[in-house]
Parts: sequence; C-alpha cells; structure tokens
Amino acid sequence: MSTEQPPQTTPDVVKAEAEAAEKALADLRRDFTGYRIWRATRWDGRLGDWVASLHDPRAGVDPTVIASNPAALREALVHEGERAKNPRPRTR
Repeated sequence: MSTEQPPQTTPDVVKAEAEAAEKALADLRRDFTGYRIWRATRWDGRLGDWVASLHDPRAGVDPTVIASNPAALREALVHEGERAKNPRPRTR
C-alpha cells in the first residue's frame, strides 16, 4: 500500500486558478450578452458547472446551457447562436 500523499495545492496556484476562472467568466459574459452566465455551486459548496440562461431568444434556442468548463460552454453557446439563426418551424 502506498503511503504517498497527494500533492498539495499552494495558495498561489489556487489564486491563479480563481483569477483565470473570473477572467473566463467575464469574457463569456462580454461575448454572449443574450445570456446570464454564472458558476453553479456544488453540494460541498465549491464552484461547479458553468451555466448560461437564455434572456434574448435571438441569441439561442435552449433556455439553459450547462458545461463543465468555460471552453465547452463557449462552444455550446456558439452552437446555440447558429441554431438561433436558422428559421424555426411554425407550430399551431
């Protein structure tokens, strides 16, 4: 059985990760103004998934988009924008 301890995260690394996440959040909010974008809170209180709620129907189709990281959320929101440009079938 191994007695090695997992590597400890230093405060500098934690701070850098938090700053990178804040920048990514600000960038997403700037680039996708038709959405309200935030980080979900996990059961243990830590930040979790990246979430976007649609506020402008011209910006997307699905009312909520959830991704595990900012790059995946950006990709999904770009796709949503493309979907919104296509004409929707009319319903009666």
